Amino acid sequence: MQLAPLICVHDVEASSLWYQRLLGCESGHGGSHYERLNANGRLVLQLHRWDVEHHHGRLGDPDVAHGNGVVLWFEPDDYEAAVQRAESMQVEVIKPSAFSENGNWELWLRDPDGYSVVLTSPLPPLA
Repeated sequence: MQLAPLICVHDVEASSLWYQRLLGCESGHGGSHYERLNANGRLVLQLHRWDVEHHHGRLGDPDVAHGNGVVLWFEPDDYEAAVQRAESMQVEVIKPSAFSENGNWELWLRDPDGYSVVLTSPLPPLA
C-alpha cells in the first residue's frame, strides 16, 4: 500500500516548485489546477487548487484554516540535505531540527499555504 495525500493550495505551480525544492522531488503532471509530485518514481504528494471543481466538486473550504489538524511527514533520502535546502529557502520553522523521543531527527516547517510539514530522518529499527 502507498499513501498519496492530496492538499488544496492557492497556487499549484508555486506550491509544486516549493515542494520540489524542499523535498528534491519532481513534477509528475504539472499544471495550474492539479499536480502530482514524485520521488524515486513514486507518488508522494498531490496538489489541487482550492477553487477548481472538476467533476468532483470542491475538495475543501478555502475559508477554513488550511491544514488544521493535518501534518505532512516526509522521510527524504538524505535528511541533512533536506534541512539544508529548507534553510536556503528560508522556510518558516515551527520547531527547529531536534532529536525526537522516537529516536529520529525532525524539522517542523510551514508551507506557503499554512500546512505543517515535517522532515524526518528514518526511525531506528524496532527491537
